[in-house]
Amino acid sequence: MATERTSLFIFFGGTGDLAYRKLYPSMFNLYKKGTLREHFAVIGTSRNKLTDQGFQDEVRKSLGTAKSDKEAEKFISHFFYEAHDVTDKEHYSVLRDRADELDKQFKLQGNRIFYLSLAPSFFGTVAGYLKETGLTDSKGTDRLIIEKPFGRDFDSAKQLNDALSKSFEENQIFRIDHYLGKEMIQNIEAVRFGNTLVESLWNNRYIDNIQVTLSEKLGVEERASYYDNSGALRDMVQNHIMQIVSLLAMEQPVSFTDVDIRAEKVKALRSLRVYNVADASTNFVRGQYGAGDSQRAYRDEDNVPHDSTNETFVAGKLLFDNYRWSGTPFYIRTGKMLADKFTRVDVVFKKPLIDIFSFPQNHNAPLEANVLTMFIEPKAGFSLRLNAKTNGQGFQTMPINLDYFVDDKDSKDTPEPYERLLHDTLKGDGTNFASWSEVSYAWRFVDQIRKVWDLQQPEFPNYTPGSMGPAAADELIQRDHRQWFYRLNK
Repeated sequence: MATERTSLFIFFGGTGDLAYRKLYPSMFNLYKKGTLREHFAVIGTSRNKLTDQGFQDEVRKSLGTAKSDKEAEKFISHFFYEAHDVTDKEHYSVLRDRADELDKQFKLQGNRIFYLSLAPSFFGTVAGYLKETGLTDSKGTDRLIIEKPFGRDFDSAKQLNDALSKSFEENQIFRIDHYLGKEMIQNIEAVRFGNTLVESLWNNRYIDNIQVTLSEKLGVEERASYYDNSGALRDMVQNHIMQIVSLLAMEQPVSFTDVDIRAEKVKALRSLRVYNVADASTNFVRGQYGAGDSQRAYRDEDNVPHDSTNETFVAGKLLFDNYRWSGTPFYIRTGKMLADKFTRVDVVFKKPLIDIFSFPQNHNAPLEANVLTMFIEPKAGFSLRLNAKTNGQGFQTMPINLDYFVDDKDSKDTPEPYERLLHDTLKGDGTNFASWSEVSYAWRFVDQIRKVWDLQQPEFPNYTPGSMGPAAADELIQRDHRQWFYRLNK
């Protein structure tokens, strides 16, 4: 049985899609596993007019359980509701009184987690009123969880962080990135720092390049209004990809704690080369999908302007100016309407300096590069490509794969990202959350790309649904005499 954690959860935006689809089912998993038992309570808030019973009925629907499920009913009995206007200070006094009441009822020791699933423009307002009205004066631990986006550039992110810092300390702020809750993302640290074989080769002397691909098969769907003001660069690169890259690039931390891990991630991001105008134009490309067989072009999607220059695809080359990675590029790409939905990391090692098997009389093909692939989703596992001899007379070589994939049973037992991150918040463990320093360096890098693109008029659309993006993405890596390890029709 897991260690029981005690806290009151207050969800701002508690009747939203994220809460019903991800957060409450994740909390129920924690309840079934024993992390949450008797000493927890939930207050959902939104502008909707609901009773406690009405809210509990909605939570039951989100769990997909019936009233005959006694375990689910006991869990749901800890849920309560308050209609709330986040801009009205008086409403926070009502919320405080309800929180104090539940604290006594469930013996919560004053521990409170405030989850802001709201538009970022309200973050500072909510944080300020929480402090002003005494909701953070309960003598327990107070933690603030914030959903992305955390700003839309460095200046807005800093302004937001400054507003939050007036009410909460940095170690109380948990900027959630659900990618950091994925099992295989956390496995990056295990593979690197738990294996001498891997970590001893994890540098520019042995690695030729590292490729990170986050591919989405669907288009913008109902997110068009948000997405057209964000784009792939802000929506995916600034947060998810930069977090993955920092885990791949960082030095080994002094200890496996959130403070030391974050410190090494920040050091890596500090050494990331921020491009000037010319280099940004050369090393980053963007794309926008056109029409396919039965797929509308991005500009024809609902709520998208017909002349939109918003990118739905990004590919880029990252360079670190430090001893470990100097000269070894990190190639990244992400986009919508691509060939399939998957996330993977391909670590391409350098070939032997001398290929002793490639002599003319043997007609042997040149040796392939060794490649370590980390499959993040949908399947989870690893693959290591090695060279081996073919069976039979003569001496021919061929690439083989050593594979490990998580089986179906273990997959079912793997915590969902939000379940894992809620658990970490209850523990006060910030390892898998982005610190302000990480966010700020990521924005500084991305802002430079954005500024260059804003000065140019792109030729959109430039790739078809079902491909792996525009031709420029292939040209980007081919200029360096390399190629994407995952590619169609290879």
